[in-house]
Amino acid sequence: QVQLVESGGGSVQPGGSLRLSCAASGSAITINDMGWYRQAPGNQRELVASITSGGSTNYADSVKGRFTISRDNAKKTVYLQMNSLKSEDTAVYLCNARITIWRYGSSRDYWGQGTQVTVSS
Repeated sequence: QVQLVESGGGSVQPGGSLRLSCAASGSAITINDMGWYRQAPGNQRELVASITSGGSTNYADSVKGRFTISRDNAKKTVYLQMNSLKSEDTAVYLCNARITIWRYGSSRDYWGQGTQVTVSS
C-alpha cells in the first residue's frame, strides 16, 4: 500500500524558516513527479512547487526565490525548504506524488494528509 507521510509543519514568525518533508512508503513502485500544494481557508488548492524524477523544478511566482524543493530518490522523500516566510504563506501544505505501481502498470496521484504552516507574529 502506498502512503505519503508529511512532517515539519508548525508555527513561525514572519521572516522565519521551516522545512517540510514527505516520505513515500511502498515497494515495487516508481515515483515520478512530486510536489507540494497548499490550501488556505476559503482558497483553492494551489501548486507551490514541483520536481520531476530527474530534478527539474517548477515554482509558483509567489514563492520563487524563497522556497526550494528537492528530493532524495533513494529515500523516496521530497522536501520543501521555506525561507523568508510571510503571513500569506499560512496554509495547510499537502504533498503530492504521481506513482506507478509495477504490478498494475498504471500511474495515479497520491496525497499526504497535510501539515499546517502558520506564519504569525
